[in-house]
Amino acid sequence: MNSLTKKWRPLILLVAACLSLFACASSEKNRMEQTVRTLYGVVQGVVNGDGSVLAFKGIPFAAPPVGDLRWREPQPPAAWDGVRDASHFCASCMQNRRFTHLPNGPWSEEFMVQDSVSEDCLYLNIWTPAKTNADRLPVLVYIHGGALTEGSGSIAVYDGEALAKKGIIVITINYRLGALGFLAHPELTAETPHHFSGNYGFLDQVAALQWIKDNIAVFGGDPSRVTIAGQSAGAASVRALIASPLAADLFHRAITQSGSTFSRGPMGGSPTLSEAEERGLEFARLKGASSLAELRALPAEAILADTQPAMRFGAIIDGHFLTADMMAVFAEGGQNDTPFVTGLNADETRYRGDRGEAFQALYPSGSEAETAAAEKTAGQEQSRLNAYLWLAYRAKTSKTDGYGYYFDRAIPWPEYPQFGAFHTGEVPYVFNNLKMLARPWTRVDTLVAEQMSSYWVNFVKNGDPNGPGLPLWAPYDSTRHEVMRLGEKMAMMPIAASEERLEFLKRQLLESH
Repeated sequence: MNSLTKKWRPLILLVAACLSLFACASSEKNRMEQTVRTLYGVVQGVVNGDGSVLAFKGIPFAAPPVGDLRWREPQPPAAWDGVRDASHFCASCMQNRRFTHLPNGPWSEEFMVQDSVSEDCLYLNIWTPAKTNADRLPVLVYIHGGALTEGSGSIAVYDGEALAKKGIIVITINYRLGALGFLAHPELTAETPHHFSGNYGFLDQVAALQWIKDNIAVFGGDPSRVTIAGQSAGAASVRALIASPLAADLFHRAITQSGSTFSRGPMGGSPTLSEAEERGLEFARLKGASSLAELRALPAEAILADTQPAMRFGAIIDGHFLTADMMAVFAEGGQNDTPFVTGLNADETRYRGDRGEAFQALYPSGSEAETAAAEKTAGQEQSRLNAYLWLAYRAKTSKTDGYGYYFDRAIPWPEYPQFGAFHTGEVPYVFNNLKMLARPWTRVDTLVAEQMSSYWVNFVKNGDPNGPGLPLWAPYDSTRHEVMRLGEKMAMMPIAASEERLEFLKRQLLESH
């Protein structure tokens, strides 16, 4: 060490120590605390194993919808004293639980609730980075699927830890399901000042978004950067929120996974309020209830017993949450206009349409195997077209970008090779949660999950899925009939093999509604 270095060494060490202290102070400044005060009380979360993520589970965002609050709009939760333990999930919403495989995919049982269910179920769960350099983090609110009759925000595949590690806050929510969430009845309509009934499950989602807007800042979140996303019925929920005036200003980006079937009907066939009320009267008769009071007195188990799938409940054009059918809302530019991602999976739908001479000319085949392959190809092209048509339709009145995708990674499972990229198959890739499911994953699956989760996180952060190291995902362009292929190969791909096929499939879709 020369004399000059010796002379200045004490000063160098002092400066280094100060810089180190400053760096520590900077990171501590944005360190998330395990105890957080919300508008309703203090909650204490739990840190994950490596100290990188804090989870706050089972936080009430509305009062329990029980007793006289059954089939009413969600009410604010009661405040509490002391510190609420937020280290565990609370009950899922009442549903008829099933524990066997369903025909639409071998993962279906892993999306079913195995734990307790209750009418007291309006809770949300938050995963947030324990440390961050950002003042406010963007927020992803994920709405579970399950045909609006089953599912939960606490199912393992929706765990938000892996996404939170990428610098966002992840929230999952519960909402009322089946008849408890979507029953309309003339007496219910008469008792509300808004003169509506039904859609209570969607109103729960609105209440959760309002709670998030009011409270997420204390968890380090940015209430002006909230993305809503969902799969299947969760995606249908997202579309409903996009169309609802009650959700205005509660979210700023939207993602629909496998819930974008293009339809000219109202919400894919949703009834009007009067039609739904007639169904509600029939439901009451089936339950032996001659009045609303008698319906409210029934146990929740009796309400749900023998009602699914014989009597389906879902979105209603009630004049309050939904004021018109989806297509009319978009046509008039009345939607909550935000950047948008939508897509489907390669093997979750079959070709639906004419199989006559026109089909044979475009999809020639000879043997039975060739015919099956031709119909599979047509179905996959039809899936891509479904996503593209939604983007095209919204583009007529939207001022924001839309991004379409097509997920085609065949899920590795030797016992079920025929399922391919089935319904729900993309969810663990989006959440980067392959570890939650016991499958013979490969390095390809790990890479697909890493890239897909990065696309989703980038969109949550910026309203654009693109980012460093990722293949370009181009937004919708009316001059290019393409969507993004997500799977072993990631690149923009054409909707169909030819313009003739595209026009043929488009006619099939439009004429079927």
